[in-house]
Amino acid sequence: MKRRSSLLVILVVALLLIVTSVSAQDAVTIRYQLWDGNQLPAYQQCADAFTAANPGITVQVEQLGWDDYWTGITTGFISGEAPDVFTNHLAKYPEFVALEQLVDIQPLVERDGVATDIYYPGLADLWTRDGARYGLPKDWDTIAVIYNVALLEAAGVDPAVMDTWTWNLEDGGEFQQVIAQLTIDSNGNNGLSPDFDPTNVAQYGFVPDGMGGAYGQTQWSPFAVSTGWTFNNGVWGDEYYYDDPRFIQTIQWWADLNLVHGFAPSFEEVSSLGASTMFQAGNIAMTMNGSWMIGSFLGSEFEVGFGRLPAGPEGRKSMFNGLADSIWVGTQHLEESWAWVKFLASLECQSIVGQSGVVFPAIPEAATMSLDMRAEAGVDVSAFVEQANEEGGTFLFPIADYAGEISTIMTEAMDAVSLGTARAEDVFPDANDEINDLF
Repeated sequence: MKRRSSLLVILVVALLLIVTSVSAQDAVTIRYQLWDGNQLPAYQQCADAFTAANPGITVQVEQLGWDDYWTGITTGFISGEAPDVFTNHLAKYPEFVALEQLVDIQPLVERDGVATDIYYPGLADLWTRDGARYGLPKDWDTIAVIYNVALLEAAGVDPAVMDTWTWNLEDGGEFQQVIAQLTIDSNGNNGLSPDFDPTNVAQYGFVPDGMGGAYGQTQWSPFAVSTGWTFNNGVWGDEYYYDDPRFIQTIQWWADLNLVHGFAPSFEEVSSLGASTMFQAGNIAMTMNGSWMIGSFLGSEFEVGFGRLPAGPEGRKSMFNGLADSIWVGTQHLEESWAWVKFLASLECQSIVGQSGVVFPAIPEAATMSLDMRAEAGVDVSAFVEQANEEGGTFLFPIADYAGEISTIMTEAMDAVSLGTARAEDVFPDANDEINDLF
């Protein structure tokens, strides 16, 4: 009897070991990378919820800063160590498509009946080309003005001016007047005074977020596009218009805020220190940035507000950018990666992100949660949402091939203008020819 009992125990243990071994083999870990540390906690919550619903799949969430992130992605393609799923950007994905590094998920979308019309209009289409689809939308962003409440009050500037202020190429309109009023030299004269000394500024009215390279998302693009100018001849365009006089004049005006007027710090300083860091030092009245930076600016040691962009000749305009999650073609776990991408793009995950308030998710219902969360905390971020909802108030990121080469050409030209070593009219026609020759 003892022998039979012992044999039974051995058989049970053996079966348990086999089951455990099979379970271990079935368990899958997929790597997911993003660059924004502010979003990491929300997406870790999404990963936890996903694993709870899919016990055999663990999501390893990894975060790297912007520059290291893209270096890691591209070298990972070569070394075979790229993450299974990663947050993708419109400036990067055309190159990845050309390199055949992204999974076309359209067959999976069709197989599983995944709805692509649940997002803000246009977001899902940004990630398609020639019938293929390379990502599902995760969020969107627009641009607004961020201001130091105390500095505006001290200068007698009512933030309500941002509801109606204008901008133009001739003299910068009310926008430039407000910047001038908020710029004060060491003798107490502001930029509207004939005694203002632009070489000895104690408080700047505005700090630009750099020169903006080829796209100027948080910099010059709201102004240039408000003149009626467009980047190129449409999504996946093959002809650029950086030689247009409206663009050229806009960039010169942008640079001259520092070079001529002294209303903004030098672009060398901004490049070295960063616009948000300079603004948060407390002696600059305004800046411009995207909705993904709301949380960072709310961490300032002073009260900040968020105002509307100035209206140009063709109205208020903001780039409407949307990120997506893409699957690396080299993944060994395609079905599991696809399940994670579907979850990231679902209302369940985007509601988690929306409730955190860190960004505006791609699904309108979840974006409203983000707006409400900030409102409950006493913060009005409606400037970003109103811009997104305004008819004709947004324009799409200029998706095209050769994005890396375009950025290199335009950054060199922008640097020359920002340093004052060249005029915009002298460098951009040649830069535009060089870009169009790529096609």
